[in-house]
Amino acid sequence: MDDDLDILLTNDDGIESPGFRALYDSLSELGDVTAVAPATDQSAVGRAISSHVDITEHELGYAIEGTPTDCVVAGLQAICTDPDLVVSGCNKGANLGHYVLGRSGTVSAAVEAAFFDVPAIAASLYVPVDPDEDREWTDVDVSESNYAEATRATTYLVEHALGAGVFDNADYLNLNAPVPDYCTGDIEITRPSHMYDMDATVDNGIVSLHDRVWERMAAGEIPDPEGTDRHAVADGHISVSPLTAPHTTEHHDALDALAETYGSD
Repeated sequence: MDDDLDILLTNDDGIESPGFRALYDSLSELGDVTAVAPATDQSAVGRAISSHVDITEHELGYAIEGTPTDCVVAGLQAICTDPDLVVSGCNKGANLGHYVLGRSGTVSAAVEAAFFDVPAIAASLYVPVDPDEDREWTDVDVSESNYAEATRATTYLVEHALGAGVFDNADYLNLNAPVPDYCTGDIEITRPSHMYDMDATVDNGIVSLHDRVWERMAAGEIPDPEGTDRHAVADGHISVSPLTAPHTTEHHDALDALAETYGSD
């Protein structure tokens, strides 16, 4: 263990959330933790960024009247300018699948850190619901103790991943852990699922957007193959996906041909 480890901690649920406190307390046993987190809930804002944000001191560090991306930029450039890594979480609600990566404020904070060449870990909690109950996972009251497995796994990776060379090939890690009663306690290295099941309905001038993935997870009908993040979490494992932040480009002959004929009409 490196007693001098410097950690910038942020999230998207807000600095007062129980998951943030659980992770702050656990990581503080490893080194110096600087908390720079949104003052209020900023869930699902993606990488939205502001030009000016208010900042106030908080018992854990600093509260920002802005987004997780605001917090990372402010933290790395003005508050905690040379951390060993950035940790984002622990989020109430899993962040699973390719389509979620760009929406999640939790994951987006880790992506922002990666663009600064700072290793990062995004940590989220899967909250299962009984399919027979008429409620969403967002309605479940999650206490600080429910984050035990998520914080334990995140703390383990914070302590060991840098020295093990994990970030030689990954910009950030996306960790998702079930609540303790559903967790097997082991880590599975995964890839983001490609499954996508969004739809929308219109009623009396109101459009309602539905992410059917959560309903299918509750019913145990997820067809994700082994090795994917959602499959692992649904089976009770702690999912860790090693990911890179920049978008990749590839050579496309068809697009080259269009470029060559542009303006020839």
